[in-house]
Amino acid sequence: MVSEVIRDGARVFEFTVPVVVVGAGAAGLVAALAAREAGAEVLVLERDVVPRGSTALSAGLIPAAGTRWQKAAGIADTAEAFAADIMAKAKGEPDPDLVALVTREAGPAIEWLGDRYGLPFSVVADFSYPGHSARRMHGLPTRSGEELIDALRGAAEAAGIDILCEATVTRLYAGADGRVTGLAFTRPDGSVDEVGCGRLILACNGYGGNKALVREHIPSLADALYFGHDGNKGDALLWGQALGAATRHLPGHQGHGSVAHPAGILISWATITEGGIQVNLAGERFSNEATGYSEQAAEVLRQPDGLAWTIFDGRIAAITRQFEDFKRAEAMGAVITADDLPALARRMNVPAEALTRTMDAVASARAGTTPDAFGRDFTTTRPLAAPYCAVKVTGALFHTQGGLVVDATARVLDTSGHPLPNLYAAGGAAGGVSGSKAAGYLSGNGLLTAVTLGRVAGAAAARPDDGLAASVA
Repeated sequence: MVSEVIRDGARVFEFTVPVVVVGAGAAGLVAALAAREAGAEVLVLERDVVPRGSTALSAGLIPAAGTRWQKAAGIADTAEAFAADIMAKAKGEPDPDLVALVTREAGPAIEWLGDRYGLPFSVVADFSYPGHSARRMHGLPTRSGEELIDALRGAAEAAGIDILCEATVTRLYAGADGRVTGLAFTRPDGSVDEVGCGRLILACNGYGGNKALVREHIPSLADALYFGHDGNKGDALLWGQALGAATRHLPGHQGHGSVAHPAGILISWATITEGGIQVNLAGERFSNEATGYSEQAAEVLRQPDGLAWTIFDGRIAAITRQFEDFKRAEAMGAVITADDLPALARRMNVPAEALTRTMDAVASARAGTTPDAFGRDFTTTRPLAAPYCAVKVTGALFHTQGGLVVDATARVLDTSGHPLPNLYAAGGAAGGVSGSKAAGYLSGNGLLTAVTLGRVAGAAAARPDDGLAASVA
């Protein structure tokens, strides 16, 4: 399918919907809920048989500060502290106004989803993610993106929102002024339908599924496993550019250095933050694993065969079982266990002497006897103890973080900084808050911008004045 923009402002459509959303992931469904709640008729177009998107492939965790769930768990946090963490992780690259917006709106957004639509959030209070100064990850009971997307879909359906699946949008129609007047979408039998729109929200993520664009913007991961949704072909980016939109930080992305191989299941980074390590196939560490899972993807891929082992223990495994993905990996036999290190080395098929030397060096660094060769601070984590666990992993590209530049109401801006007449972007379609490098990604930034910008875009698109400011809290 070719994404294109046709300049045909005089085109007449048989049906016109006030707000059309392209994409039924978290960003699109949250946008639809907000627009519908504000009184607008909404149509969501989704290319899959059922809404899934990259959300379903994630752990479904949304970072937010100052929530009632944090307060109940005794966690002190503020939007300002959250914003400072984002800026620190991305070395000051993100737009500070956008960072302030999403960190301010995150807490109210998930409380709105909980109160209005019954999503049973809770805070992950038993381990921390790299770069976060407080425990602020919120998720549903199974800690899975599948549960999150199913809950959002159920909320949208209950709200009377029309979700048209198996509808791949291939073409936008726009006038000379850049106003989008409608779009065309293709059905599985090849038939093409058209619909007019008053306002259009692009919530169809980034370009991770477009090999040519990945090779152009993220050459280091051109041949990496892509763990995002195959439908993320960069449609929003290409349409936006054709309409004269500005872009920001296109090389920015989220990688992940812990996807079980060959099972293809995400292994929670709690295995590392709680004191686990990664070694290559020779049984040797190769980096500071605690820096972050996004930048660790490239580190793993630089190892022989692009593979590594994540090593942890039974205590950490018990913490990680709150994630449905980890339980699935265990059920498939991807996680191996042993009562001592020599037995673990045999099961991993790595040299026992090398693994013992590695573990001894970690123990020495943890005791403060010698500094870690890679600069990691082990002194705040507990020693690993039998039974030991390990899982073979590879690095992967999850989703891109660069995209279309948006303003405080999620309207897409042109290269002169002016808003396009009726175009909005949320989630991976919009330029995010991770900067231009993998290391700038703070855990949860993807769903953070999906939920917050989705809600902002939906509320703004439902307003007759195109929404020129204001919080939706």
